Amino acid sequence: MTRRSGGDGGRGRGGLIARRGDSHARNVSPGFLAKLLLVMLVDALGLYGILAAGAVGSWGIVAFLVVALVVVNWVYFSRRAVPAKYLVPGLLLLFVYQIFVMVYTGYVAFTNYGDGHNSTKPDAISAISAQNERRLDGSPSFPVTVVERDDELAFAVERDGVVQVGTPEEPLSAVDGAAADGGRVTDLPGYDVLSFAEIAAQSSQITSMRVPISDDPAEGSLRTQDGSVAYVYSPVLQYDEASDTFTHAETGMVYAPDERGNFVSSTGERLTPGWRVVVGMENFTAMFTDSRVAGPFLQITAWTFAFAFLSVATTFFLGLFLAIVFNDPRVRGLKLYRALMILPYAFPGFLAALVWRGMLNERFGFINEVLLGGADIGWLTDPWLAKLSVLGVNLWLGFPYMFLIATGALQAIPSSVVESARIDGAGPLRIFRSMTLPLLMISVAPLLIASFAFNFNNFTLIYMLTGGGPNFTGSPLLVGSTDILISMVYAVAFESGVKQYGLASAVSILIFIVVGLISWLGFRRTRTLEEL
Repeated sequence: MTRRSGGDGGRGRGGLIARRGDSHARNVSPGFLAKLLLVMLVDALGLYGILAAGAVGSWGIVAFLVVALVVVNWVYFSRRAVPAKYLVPGLLLLFVYQIFVMVYTGYVAFTNYGDGHNSTKPDAISAISAQNERRLDGSPSFPVTVVERDDELAFAVERDGVVQVGTPEEPLSAVDGAAADGGRVTDLPGYDVLSFAEIAAQSSQITSMRVPISDDPAEGSLRTQDGSVAYVYSPVLQYDEASDTFTHAETGMVYAPDERGNFVSSTGERLTPGWRVVVGMENFTAMFTDSRVAGPFLQITAWTFAFAFLSVATTFFLGLFLAIVFNDPRVRGLKLYRALMILPYAFPGFLAALVWRGMLNERFGFINEVLLGGADIGWLTDPWLAKLSVLGVNLWLGFPYMFLIATGALQAIPSSVVESARIDGAGPLRIFRSMTLPLLMISVAPLLIASFAFNFNNFTLIYMLTGGGPNFTGSPLLVGSTDILISMVYAVAFESGVKQYGLASAVSILIFIVVGLISWLGFRRTRTLEEL
């Protein structure tokens, strides 16, 4: 009896355990497995990013990735963070693509970042040393063999009967087990010897390589111009880390660092490249005090405001007019007309701008050649005509949007309000001015503010239609009469010969302040309309 009872109890406990195991097995749902796989993928990518950023010393990125991975794993495996599961992806993307970009742009605006000052001081020292080298008089030539290991190029030479190999990061060092024939290395354990065709395919990289002779930079480095013979080159400018100066080996001239991020001699001669330093408000003041920049900047600023305002005004009133016309039930074929009205809006804006650019061409354009019978009108080459062309093309592209929102707003106005006004004896103009337009503006005003902000930064239209031209004469910046502030930012950063990222970032901050201020004032006005 006792044994039977105990056996039953054992079976009971075993069955209970089995049932619990079955319950846990059933709790692993496909959704959980999918979540687990996605989080594992995120962790793998994050770990790769941590290792890559740590290898180059980007510790800020490393810290952000570590915190992000901890937050993601805690949120998606916690039962108490259900709302965060929906918020975390958006917040991370917001931080990366918005907050970080804004903060970094603000930092760059207060620096001299640009051509000649695009890296750190150690990089500038290395570049100056590399760019100011000469072949040592009487230095021997070395038959050089270009080798490769793990996608890294190296030089192999035979010196004093010893085969040595080195890379731009590691100086020459002896290698055991290598083979040489007639002073040229023919085989190197662990390395692949490049053929003539492989050397030709990477000639630019090979000819720019500098392989140090030893740990002492004064002994020079090996360089080759053909991948076959190498010579010893020594830097003309010797850097002294203790005094933080460069000294010219032949003239004895000393170059010391200044607050502008350059090594400068006592006579004012600067060594290039320099490095990034903080210059305070210099980029902001240059837009108003530097005569070479201030003139184009003020003209472009005035045109930007005029372009944004006129674009909103013309598109809104044309769209409103068409909305009123086609909101009348007496008009036949309303659906067809409304569909035709939105066709320009359905066509991609950048393609429409390119089409209009061809049509407005002074010599071969459809408008001059066909519509005007071969007239010679510089629609895109005359400053005022180019501005008129920009406004006209933007009117073509923008009125369908205003037509849509005005039609919706008109249909939302209660017909009883209009009927009451008619009974009271108000005419059509009186009804429109005192009732329809105020009611319309309550819903449309925020969209007009958004349209102003969009046109204030309408880079695509300017770039595709006129490219900012016709250009200002005598300006160091490649900007023109139809440029707006955002296209000026692009020209300063990428198209004006010398790239000036600091100045471009400063203009970007001014754009942000202007758009933000106008939007704030506009929304305050919208609230006033709602109260009325």
